[in-house]
Amino acid sequence: MTKPRTVIITGANAGIGLETAHALAQQGDRVIMTARDPKRGADALTQVRQKSGNQSVELMILDLASFASISQFAREFSDNNDELDVLINNAGLVLSKREETAEGFEMTFGVNHLGHFLLTQKLVNVLTGTKDSRVVVVSSHAHKFAKNGLDFDDLQAEKSYSAFKVYGKSKLANIYFARELARRWPGVKVNSLHPGFVRSRFGLDGDNSRIMEIAMYPIRPFAISPAKGARTSIHLASESDIGTGDYYFRCHTSTPSVAARNDEAARRLWAISEELTARG
Repeated sequence: MTKPRTVIITGANAGIGLETAHALAQQGDRVIMTARDPKRGADALTQVRQKSGNQSVELMILDLASFASISQFAREFSDNNDELDVLINNAGLVLSKREETAEGFEMTFGVNHLGHFLLTQKLVNVLTGTKDSRVVVVSSHAHKFAKNGLDFDDLQAEKSYSAFKVYGKSKLANIYFARELARRWPGVKVNSLHPGFVRSRFGLDGDNSRIMEIAMYPIRPFAISPAKGARTSIHLASESDIGTGDYYFRCHTSTPSVAARNDEAARRLWAISEELTARG
């Protein structure tokens, strides 16, 4: 009998993270759902267990805006597990105004990129020690908002803050991270993806001002369901015939922006990210 795979999904209490958890649990994987809010996480856990019939679904609390939380999560997981088959870096946010993480980093960059960067590094032993392990990074076509690439002189958006530009840059950072991680960890399959414009609670649960929420409602009817949005994450987590270092959309390789293919910028971001997370 084949041993069930162990999968970690960040931000699994809602949206495409929740749908990804449902699907992977239904196919028999042992799924570790993470959430920063214990109650929402517990509600989502109950939902996934009931819907999938899989009781090997667990909840662990993780706040990607806190290095202490990330370190505790990784330590607890690694102390109790020798292997990790799939890490899905799914959680993300967009904020109407500039906020900061526990360590003082701009929140969108801190959660969407730095938090996942540190988490992945902290799980290096269990990932690289597992045969056919994978890292799936949920990015977005919003990375194209950053058509000129990252402003390395203002990664923390201290000089200028625009919600969707900052979000786009964080999604570009996701692609850079996946490309560079694939180069550095050749034994692990690492890919990033665009889930599509998904009809979920993203950006509508207190992350944005009322003005931004109102602005987003008119285009929501054109969005796809979270279940459809999760398909590419599920594909990259499950299918055997995939490569590494690619960007996917609708379960197929896609070409990201010119800026996103700048591997020198990816290496530069990696070096800076190591410095910024060194105290984690």
